[in-house]
Amino acid sequence: MTWRSATVVLCSPALPDHVPAAALSVVRGAEHVYTAAGLPDPLRAALDAKPAPHPDELTRQSGVVLLACDAGESGAAELIAEGATVIEAPAPPLERAVEVMDRLRSPGGCPWDGAQTHESLRRYLVEETYELLEAIEDGDRTALREELGDVLLQVLFHARVAAEHDADAFDIDEVATQLVTKLVGRHPYLFTGVGRVDSAEQQQVSWEELKQQEKQRESLVDGVALGQPAAALAGKLGQRTGRAGVPFDLIPGGADDGSRLFRIAAAAARTGTDAEGSLRAVAKDFAERVREAERAARAAGRDPAELDADGWRDFWPVSPA
Repeated sequence: MTWRSATVVLCSPALPDHVPAAALSVVRGAEHVYTAAGLPDPLRAALDAKPAPHPDELTRQSGVVLLACDAGESGAAELIAEGATVIEAPAPPLERAVEVMDRLRSPGGCPWDGAQTHESLRRYLVEETYELLEAIEDGDRTALREELGDVLLQVLFHARVAAEHDADAFDIDEVATQLVTKLVGRHPYLFTGVGRVDSAEQQQVSWEELKQQEKQRESLVDGVALGQPAAALAGKLGQRTGRAGVPFDLIPGGADDGSRLFRIAAAAARTGTDAEGSLRAVAKDFAERVREAERAARAAGRDPAELDADGWRDFWPVSPA
């Protein structure tokens, strides 16, 4: 029956209202365009297509294009068995990424990937997050794209490991569903028309208030990640307590280095400064100055490892005016 030039277009189940680009010219030139059950009505209307007739009638017609989501659907299966051309939508990259992760973790997959746990993966999540942060700070768009992928890998990895738990298992779809629910719930003025937000500052306050209600937290410092870098932690605590009206004179006032550093970071956060980011910027600039001084010393025939205090001063780069 190949002389009948039938074509089956398999749309992605994740995007059933999208026609694969490779199929558009075929659909436009077809004598008869049909859609299988399950495809959205707007797509049928846009293509001026008709609901698919009985498979016996489909296989008797020429110039037929049938759009379906599954090759096993009624009509699609019969046309394919008769030799119809199949044009399949490529899997969305995110869906493909999930499939690849499933393959890596499945029996017969990668031994290393299959052996990982939430605990063993912790170090990689931290490392990849800092590499992403560095790409952002450097303004390196190529590295940014790569590092975002590496962080996404960690999310996919942890979700797959979670799906294998005997108790309280969940998968990436549940993770995404909970994220959508959170984003919609934290922006009611956009999705339900309730309330109004006119500025980024007002949205931040609204976000925190809604979070407090959702989590039913007993303390304003509940939910602060105590494992984050110390400057970021001090800044977060300073920000949270500042919004709640905790006076600054209650911030730790000791003369020890820890207390003084805490006060600086907390005070910076209350004025809208990112203490962690500011400190990282100064540290990275200092590291670059060390390298410049070392290069200058080598150019002058000196070994940087043998420089004394005066030697370092001699080769130290001049600060920009």
